[in-house]
Amino acid sequence: MKAAVLYETNQPLRIRELRQDPPKAGEVRVRMEVAGLCGSDRHVIEGTAVWQLPLAMGHEGAGTVEEVGEGVTTVRPGDRCILSFVPSCGYCHYCRSGSPQLCDTHFASPSVQFDGTTRLHDGDTDIHQMLKLGVFSEAIVTPQQACYPMPDEVPSEVGALIGCCVTTGVGSVINNPAARAGMTVAVFGCGGVGLNVIQGARLLNAAQIIAVDVLDHKLEFSYKFGATDVVNSREVDPVEAIRDLTDGGVDMALDAYGSPATTADAVRAVRKGGTAVMIGLGPVGESTEIDMVEFLRGQKTLLASYYGMASPHETFGKLVDFYLKGQIDVESLITRRYTFDQINEGFDALAAGEDGRGVITFD
Repeated sequence: MKAAVLYETNQPLRIRELRQDPPKAGEVRVRMEVAGLCGSDRHVIEGTAVWQLPLAMGHEGAGTVEEVGEGVTTVRPGDRCILSFVPSCGYCHYCRSGSPQLCDTHFASPSVQFDGTTRLHDGDTDIHQMLKLGVFSEAIVTPQQACYPMPDEVPSEVGALIGCCVTTGVGSVINNPAARAGMTVAVFGCGGVGLNVIQGARLLNAAQIIAVDVLDHKLEFSYKFGATDVVNSREVDPVEAIRDLTDGGVDMALDAYGSPATTADAVRAVRKGGTAVMIGLGPVGESTEIDMVEFLRGQKTLLASYYGMASPHETFGKLVDFYLKGQIDVESLITRRYTFDQINEGFDALAAGEDGRGVITFD
């Protein structure tokens, strides 16, 4: 089978013919149908997120189960599945305490399978899989825990995006203990995740949703998903603009971009008693500065939200229901479609700041 492999950072992905081992106990083979192009993939390609190379890339996808290994009970051949990039073990402290998105066992070795070995090989070289997936492949072998069966009414393109950006964005609002109906919200970054943060705020009937970005066309696009106001942070101080629009600050500000500047601005943009939320993944080793006096006297809160703050599979179920009821718009997020051979063109468009999400479709 073919896979898009990163052999060296800051170099294009190479589509290679690889040897794939069959699934072992507890594993499944999934034929890929759609894979999304995410900013987290760019971090890996650019080396701002550190992974073991060579690496079969991609973590946002949907496909159909073709083969199952011994002991697999959750899916069977023919099941169409949304893929979770945290296939949790079910036994570690975090899985047992209700936070499988933080699974220690998975993150101890996220580029190999649970038995510590690889399933892909380029000659004598073992190829790792990003988050045990590597969805930029014609087929993947992955733990059964990665697979969430989806109804036939859900298109594969929709399922793929639910696998990452929709869950990360919407989930960071609807699963957030500080969120409440009617709150005022600011969203920093209007990429795939940020647009879904906006949709999550709309689901909770937020009174005001302020989208912040540096590109006017992305801000204009955000209105489609529920933004009520927009701020171009390249033209004005976004915090002052948010304070002017809200008479002092929002109840919740969510950083969907992930940088020291945007996280600091999110903290500054919330009112007294407000909550700032980190969602976007920043470069390894970066830190942000917070005014400790303002933070304390304002009795503010800074939360981190990873993969929607809750069990991915539980959130997948909610989002499938929302989609089928017409309460979230996933199709409109997809603005670019590429063949597998065009994958590097897709990442060029992502780097250029094109609207919405690009997806790879497999024949």
